[in-house]
Amino acid sequence: MTNSNEQEIRAIANRLKRAQGQLASVIASVESGGDCRSVVTQLSAVSGAIDKAGFAIIAKAMQDCLANGDKSDKDAPTVAELEKLFLSLS
Repeated sequence: MTNSNEQEIRAIANRLKRAQGQLASVIASVESGGDCRSVVTQLSAVSGAIDKAGFAIIAKAMQDCLANGDKSDKDAPTVAELEKLFLSLS
């Protein structure tokens, strides 16, 4: 794994950890009867963070497929599978 690859994975993991913290805050707000506008705003932020992480994961897979060309392993996602994953996030 290259240093750049490690940094990309770390950045995605950090984004997901921040979303996890935001989600914990949303849950606490719901349980404490928080203002619905605030809860929805927080939930929207969590959703956006998760979507961005998903797009980053798919983009990384696309980069790997392009970099590996025909050398990619047999379990690597196909372009069609990546497209389907990408569209599932939109």
